[in-house]
Amino acid sequence: MTRRWSIARQLFVLQVLVVTVLVAIGTAGAVLLLRDDTEQAAIDNVVGIAQAVAHSPTVIDAVDDPNPSAVLQPYTESVRLATGTNFIVVMAPDRTRFTHTTAALIGKPFIGTIDGALRGGTVIETSVGTLGESVRTVVPVERDGRVIALVSVGITTKALNRKVLSRTPAVAVPTALALLIAAAGSWLLSRRLRRQTHGLGPAEMTRMYEYHDAVLHSVREGLVVADRTGRVTLVNDEGRRLLGLTDDSLDMPPEIGDLLASKTPVADEPVLAGDRVLVANQRVIRSEGQTVGTVLTLRDHTELRTLTGELDSVRGLTEALRSQAHEAANRLHTVLTMVELGRTEEALQLATAELAVAQQLTDQVVGAVREPALAALLLGKSAQAAERGVQLVIDEASRLDDSTTVPSRDLITVVGNLVDNALEAVAGTGPPREVTVLVVESDGEVLVRVGDTGPGLPEGAFRRGWSTKEQGRGLGLALVKQVADRHGGSIDVSAGPGGGAVIAVRLPVAA
Repeated sequence: MTRRWSIARQLFVLQVLVVTVLVAIGTAGAVLLLRDDTEQAAIDNVVGIAQAVAHSPTVIDAVDDPNPSAVLQPYTESVRLATGTNFIVVMAPDRTRFTHTTAALIGKPFIGTIDGALRGGTVIETSVGTLGESVRTVVPVERDGRVIALVSVGITTKALNRKVLSRTPAVAVPTALALLIAAAGSWLLSRRLRRQTHGLGPAEMTRMYEYHDAVLHSVREGLVVADRTGRVTLVNDEGRRLLGLTDDSLDMPPEIGDLLASKTPVADEPVLAGDRVLVANQRVIRSEGQTVGTVLTLRDHTELRTLTGELDSVRGLTEALRSQAHEAANRLHTVLTMVELGRTEEALQLATAELAVAQQLTDQVVGAVREPALAALLLGKSAQAAERGVQLVIDEASRLDDSTTVPSRDLITVVGNLVDNALEAVAGTGPPREVTVLVVESDGEVLVRVGDTGPGLPEGAFRRGWSTKEQGRGLGLALVKQVADRHGGSIDVSAGPGGGAVIAVRLPVAA
């Protein structure tokens, strides 16, 4: 099967044809202009010569001689040879020639128009005479206001054409040079286009576009393509849906914009975009050793991240309960052993003290926080903290009814992530290891304040990817900031009285 011409070859051939036609038209126009200029120059020349001969005293005096040709013929021939004209004819008003280039035609009638000259004017015309077609002029010879003779000077068309041909190289050489330069430029352009299109033809390019468009619309991953300057050039349908873009807008969320601007290859990077948690994979595209753009793919992991977070919380709570169950079993064995040894009073005191401690924490949390989901979260975090050897303190000023308009999911996101990061922060420090939690609704807002005795928060902790873990890629604090932004709230970070960090999140309560 014969392969069709590529776009580069078709463009080269088309450019050469167009340039050739344009150059041919330009050359023809230049030749026509050159011929017109030559003809006009010839007219001006013959008019000037004719007027000079008509005013010559030799001609005026010789007209009245019995044999004017004896004087006028040598004179006009010498002028004709000197001026390069083809003929100079001096004639009587009745057209009888006194002179002519061909001596045999002397005395014969002049062929041409003389009416205007007989009235004292100048006749200019192109007509066919005894020497062929020529450009000629006829002017009067006057004495005392009377026309006593006529002078005609002409140059044949053949002579004019020879002059035009003699000047043609001046036009032909630049024309040929322009044609060569244009062809070379077209060839270079076609080579560049061939590299850029990889030698594909129009049909192949059309099929590639159709496949490309079909893939973009059908793929279930978000796709964002940026050029070498970082400007977004393409976003597919799924990408627009995940990023919340309209059909006429390519304004990226700040997190996505920062990732594209970094031009850093990433794999399975969690990114926040509005209310969604996306997993991003970014790759820098290179061609012939140069960066040509960036491709970013996005997958929606919002629900998966939510379920994973809840699963982690349940897993942590389960481990804490398992540990507490083990500890409770040890204490129960101790109480039973003391009873068997007859030390009933000591056994009763030990059991009562353990129940009081557990009940005191439950009563404190449930009494302060009536929102059931948040109360359950705090009890679970207390168990986790105890398992890690951290004291979780619920501030006595905590007050939150179950009638609050702040969604439970957002409260759990804020409190759970702040407490988790605080527990991580104090886990590797020396005693006292303490985390304090305050949740209170007052003055039209819910205040969540979590303090710890850890090393404090570095600058930029609320951006995507920061984590207290050495190799973590955290989303906790970024999710907290997202909730605060969504509710129009604020986040304040300060140092605790004994070191560590205190994070206060204020969420306005809807009326």
